[in-house]
Amino acid sequence: MRNKQTTARTNTKKRNLGRYKSSLEKTCADLLRDSGLDFEYESREYVVFEPFKYTGTYWKMTSKSKDMTNKSGKGVFPIKYTPDFVCPNETWIIETKGYNRSHHDFPMRWKLFMKHLMEDTISPPSLFICKNKAQIEYAIRIIKDEQGIS
Repeated sequence: MRNKQTTARTNTKKRNLGRYKSSLEKTCADLLRDSGLDFEYESREYVVFEPFKYTGTYWKMTSKSKDMTNKSGKGVFPIKYTPDFVCPNETWIIETKGYNRSHHDFPMRWKLFMKHLMEDTISPPSLFICKNKAQIEYAIRIIKDEQGIS
């Protein structure tokens, strides 16, 4: 039997990302910083759908039991959205989305967020969903062009 030398595998979770949740978010923060654009990271939470109480009869199956449970009169939680990167004056917002199969609710939440921005602001911000470094660099060029920065 041979002895194989192996190199340590770099696991995404073990990388030094600081306060960022993914390497794509860290890349975006580094590129924004290098470009001289001011930004805030996950600092603003938007309520895109207000909480309410359902006034009709509402029965629901729970994970703890196969039986239906009466949830009538219970409050329904709000839907909130926290974008990754926001300009301090909210003229642009960047959301980074690498590949992740579990983001099945993101498209619905993003649409509610866009509708909220249109209804709640006079001049909605420029929005960007970036999936890689090249798209982040392109978004930064657009932002700088819109702001007249070279």
